[in-house]
Amino acid sequence: PVVTGPEEHTEGQRSTLECSTPYVCPDGDIDLHWEGYDPQVSELSDRIQLDTDVVIHQVNLSSTFSWKDHSKKLLCQVSVGSVRAGTELVLRVRHAPKDTRASLSPSSGNIGVGHAVTLSCQVGSSHPPVSGYRWYKDGVAVGTERVLALPAVRRQDHGRYRCEARNALGTGASAPVTLRVFAAEISASPAAEVREGTATTLSCDVPGREGHGEELTYTWYKNSAWLKEGPAHTLLFPAVTAGDAGYYSCQVTNSQGSDTAQAISLSVTYPPRIPTLTLFQETQGGRLVIVRCTVDSHPPATLAIDRDGAVLATSGAQVALRQRLGVTASRNSLRLEIRDAGPRDSGNYGCTASNVHGNASATKVLVTRAAGLLIHPAAEVTEGTAVTLTCVGTGDRAQEPLYAWYRNGRRLQESSFPTLEFPSVRGDDAGAFQCQVRSGNGSDTSEAVPLRVFHPPRQPVLSSFLQSRGGRLGIIQCSVESDPESNLTLRRGDEVIACTQGCPQATSPRVQVTRSYNSLKVEIRDVVVEDEGVYVCQAENSQGKASATVDFKA
Repeated sequence: PVVTGPEEHTEGQRSTLECSTPYVCPDGDIDLHWEGYDPQVSELSDRIQLDTDVVIHQVNLSSTFSWKDHSKKLLCQVSVGSVRAGTELVLRVRHAPKDTRASLSPSSGNIGVGHAVTLSCQVGSSHPPVSGYRWYKDGVAVGTERVLALPAVRRQDHGRYRCEARNALGTGASAPVTLRVFAAEISASPAAEVREGTATTLSCDVPGREGHGEELTYTWYKNSAWLKEGPAHTLLFPAVTAGDAGYYSCQVTNSQGSDTAQAISLSVTYPPRIPTLTLFQETQGGRLVIVRCTVDSHPPATLAIDRDGAVLATSGAQVALRQRLGVTASRNSLRLEIRDAGPRDSGNYGCTASNVHGNASATKVLVTRAAGLLIHPAAEVTEGTAVTLTCVGTGDRAQEPLYAWYRNGRRLQESSFPTLEFPSVRGDDAGAFQCQVRSGNGSDTSEAVPLRVFHPPRQPVLSSFLQSRGGRLGIIQCSVESDPESNLTLRRGDEVIACTQGCPQATSPRVQVTRSYNSLKVEIRDVVVEDEGVYVCQAENSQGKASATVDFKA
């Protein structure tokens, strides 16, 4: 048979194929027919022509072909009894891309930030061939290649991807495939910096958390220390406190692995607490006063120090400083130094701390002395040094002041001269000195300032005593005056009996030693003749040494 018809068919359009033979046998058993077609969408028609011009037997197949019929074979066959002959036809059906699919690689395991991912667009059938591709992520076009390569996945690459393949007849679209990026991230609500008392939530999320379809475990850390673990992806602070501030991170775990979020800083702001105000007055001379104010607040507070309401110093916009004042400011700290301090600097000192959330204050009273005492060259000198004590004070400039001097509370002298001089100071001159300034506007007494005079040991006082009642008990005692303290050593001949520093304990059980400042006491029980002899007590310090002897008789 001869088959005729279009070379190509278009999907959805009706086409007719003709199968014919140039002969007819009206009374014979010749059969001409089509095979391989879909009878549901096809119609057959049979035509026989017998005349002087032509003889023909024709069977027409009218059908609507689909893309699934592309490359399908149809057979037109003629048979006479058991003898058959046929012509085969391969269908060419023009159609838009069909059976379009998007695939993801890797297709299993967690895909994390930085991993390499490829998305491929595959077409089951297309005639004519595919002429172009287009990729969409969450409805937005992202690529035009058959393979969409993501060499280093980012967290924002998470989403639903689909591809479209097109040819001259149309477009075929795939079902969406989801790229899940398993990357943990922490967010803070309402913000990462909140005011104390605010309800605050930290959320640990991986993209598409609600669509994961598997249980996730969240482990929370604060400042790298474990905090809690469980299925909750949030950390709640009903009323956040300053103690809740810190660095928070979380680890999200599923059946295939885990990922740890980068730490987020939770900052809690609050108004200043009550400031700490300290006042210090230099004891020697009393001429320097230090006022220091510190406070706890976030953000840092602006500090101001005032005296009786008049601002002296501030950590913010600087005030005009007087010549005697010095200011040092740092974070939440303010220091004020007042040089050449006197009664004029006495008063009620206050410190006020303020930030955007509020303010707080503290007060203290400072009473400065008009009189002060200075020792030159130092408060600790060696015997023989020339020492000058100077009484400093405001006094009454309209009237010459009088200066009274005291040592250990006892009055020494009074004159119009502000100095007390020791051309060659001795150990006996040491003590706690005070001066009193008297003038027309009253008087003031300085703090007591100690003068220490280093000198060698004086002649030790060495005594012995023998008690016969209740057993024979001998007592030898040595004491000395010196500064610094002396080391006392008691000897009999070349034998060291006892000392206050650096010698072994007495070896005889009859000897008991008692040591105190610049004093050594030795008790000898059951005295025998061998205990008699001349005992020497030697005293020695950094300034020199001295000794004394006693003849002990039993």
